[in-house]
Amino acid sequence: MDDRFMNDEIVKYSVSIAGHRTSISLEKAFWTLFQDIALKQGKSLNALITEIDERRNGNLSSAVRLFVLQAVLDGTLPLPSTTDNPPS
Repeated sequence: MDDRFMNDEIVKYSVSIAGHRTSISLEKAFWTLFQDIALKQGKSLNALITEIDERRNGNLSSAVRLFVLQAVLDGTLPLPSTTDNPPS
């Protein structure tokens, strides 16, 4: 498994939902993949966060994790292979 995705440190990220500033707490790997999804969809991070916020039932951080997981499972966001960035 790629060691870049094994760091479980939680980091707080500032975001804006419909103009309201808030923060979410995510592992760096989820945040990185979330950024990749936003880029691939041509959306700002805040626009994508707002979309997720409008559809969520529970905690926003959990909703973002589930959104990323769904993108990976659907194949719309393939995980980087371990050969993409071989260890130094």
